[in-house]
Amino acid sequence: MKNLRKITFLFLVFFLVACQNKKQQKPNIIYILADDLGYGDLGCYGQKIIHTPHIDRMASEGMRFSQHYAGCTVSAPSRCSLLTGLHTGHSYIRGNKEVLPEGQEPLPEGTYTLSRMMQESGYVTGCFGKWGLGFPNSSGEPNKQGFDEFWGYNCQRLSHRYYPYYIWHNSEKIVLEGNEDGVSDPKVYAQDLIQEQALQFIRDHKNEPFFMYVSALLPHAELISPKDSIYAMYEDVLPETSVYHGVDSGVNYRMGNYGSSMKPHADFASMITRLDAYVGQIMDELRKNGLDKNTLVIFASDNGPHQEGGADPDFFKSYGDLKGYKRDVYEGGIRVPMIAWMPEKIAAGTTTDHISAFWDVMPTFAELVGCELAKTDGISFLPTLFSCGEQQQHDYLYWEFHELGGRQALRCGDWKIIRQPLQDNSQTRIELYNLKDDLHEDNNLALQYPEKVAELVALLDSVRTESALFNFGR
Repeated sequence: MKNLRKITFLFLVFFLVACQNKKQQKPNIIYILADDLGYGDLGCYGQKIIHTPHIDRMASEGMRFSQHYAGCTVSAPSRCSLLTGLHTGHSYIRGNKEVLPEGQEPLPEGTYTLSRMMQESGYVTGCFGKWGLGFPNSSGEPNKQGFDEFWGYNCQRLSHRYYPYYIWHNSEKIVLEGNEDGVSDPKVYAQDLIQEQALQFIRDHKNEPFFMYVSALLPHAELISPKDSIYAMYEDVLPETSVYHGVDSGVNYRMGNYGSSMKPHADFASMITRLDAYVGQIMDELRKNGLDKNTLVIFASDNGPHQEGGADPDFFKSYGDLKGYKRDVYEGGIRVPMIAWMPEKIAAGTTTDHISAFWDVMPTFAELVGCELAKTDGISFLPTLFSCGEQQQHDYLYWEFHELGGRQALRCGDWKIIRQPLQDNSQTRIELYNLKDDLHEDNNLALQYPEKVAELVALLDSVRTESALFNFGR
């Protein structure tokens, strides 16, 4: 009997320890979002000039997506799609709508966001970088949309400057000493400071499940880098064809206008390599704290490559083999790199052609952490990540854009239809492409396939709801 009690006691101890270990095994999630990084800006996606060794290693140890799409072709609606699981035909924020003096149109109170879902699933949540979904003290600020911790720029317009007067920590304005008016040599490169806080978040919460959204500013204009060893890699190596003259003093200084760049190619390349270094630091921090086997890391970009502030995407072939830039609904404006990494869960060195989009991220994370999720426009791609179960496919993907006259695009299988501009019906044209045969979208097949056009136009008209804020300028 004594031995039986001892065995029973040991069994209970083992059971409790096992339960505790099981509880501790809840996976951490880190989602890193670059800003205006093109499909072809990374070495693992074909970039020949810019060095991205850490992201390339992430791809070699994880899975690279060849057909992943952003939520939109500009920042705010793309991020809204990511955080709500809705495409821009259903999401609340469908364009960059400014609110002066600081911020953008806010997410409404009660919006069910990815971050709120993670909070309710027992995760501590942090956002580091650019927000753009609600001005300070509005219903849309990060702490009211599911984030326990926020460090960064509330306003995406003010995030155009890398040496700002201040950034935000939750609702506290953090003044950056050394970046005051009239200082010719500002001291605090805000993205470095934000990166330090992101790394500290990992250290602070290494013993509990966390979700970290790293919404990096790089490589969005302005084009500027600290003059350190990373910049030195390109400073006297890349040919420069022009100087960009921006706003470097006066009433609009650091209030949204871009600063000057004496060497735009060197600045742009060093910004991407700097972003790559940040990714390497995050991966090192995970390994150092024993979190690498239990953390899913995803890296992506919010839209295609920009042309502002002296940027030269043609020089770098930032769009890869695709056509278009930021603000286009051609593939170059919306198809983005995505890499997923989780050792022992995601097969190393794999590439998938699974067609996915930002609105799939929320249901993917919901399946990963085992929580119930209300209907979204997304489909979990967890079966693709973990090579288990049957992967459901999209019937279609849809985008709309509310600048430059208004644009719509829809992908259905290999077919893609574009309708633009929308503000003036007399100017509206239909473009039809078969991406399997014409990835660069050079051959408009609309006249050759009128039945397919009619089918996809009907789908275009049926997949969106009307918006009081975003109506293509009509």
